[in-house]
Amino acid sequence: MTPMTAPHPSSAPTDRDRPGLRERKKIKTRTAIRDATYALIEEQGYDATTVEQIADRAEVSPSTVFRYFPTKEDIVLTDEYDPILEAELRARPADEPWADSLRYVLRRGVGFGTGEEGEVTRLRSRLVSEVPAVRSRMMESISVTGRMLARAIAERTGHDPDGLEVRVLAASLVGGLMEVMQYWAEHDHADGLGDLVDRALDVMEHGLPAGKPRGNDVAP
Repeated sequence: MTPMTAPHPSSAPTDRDRPGLRERKKIKTRTAIRDATYALIEEQGYDATTVEQIADRAEVSPSTVFRYFPTKEDIVLTDEYDPILEAELRARPADEPWADSLRYVLRRGVGFGTGEEGEVTRLRSRLVSEVPAVRSRMMESISVTGRMLARAIAERTGHDPDGLEVRVLAASLVGGLMEVMQYWAEHDHADGLGDLVDRALDVMEHGLPAGKPRGNDVAP
């Protein structure tokens, strides 16, 4: 669920399903490449950071970087948590209103925690807002999350996952979440990301609120 997804403690593997040695090496390499990329971007900016520099910092070859991430933008954007969120959405109580289920899962997926992952989420949101290449790649890749949401929404509501209504709803959700991330970055991450997600979902569910715009939304 790029660029907003961050791992949650409940998604940590247990001893029983911990990956094997080969998979752990792959995870270690991906993590090293990502950590090197984030560090270099913080030091010198996105445009000045090259794949060769990333490879050198991560102690791998440039071909290894490209084997794990087809483009530099993918290093920043790619995550592996959509399947976890899809499973959580399907696991919500059957009698829970689907809108409440969506709200619960999407809040879990925005990565609004503190600490290291919070810093990564803020960096991602800033890059999506400021770097056209990252924003363009984000628009391409976010369709994956939209298809995931469409499948889960269709399963919960009994609609056709390829039906127009489900597709429009799923696209509205992922588009709205992308706007949330951009708004958050444009306003220096002053508001809680979870609160902004709630505001966006309120608009999608109930329409624009009555009365004057709040806070930063007031026109100059």
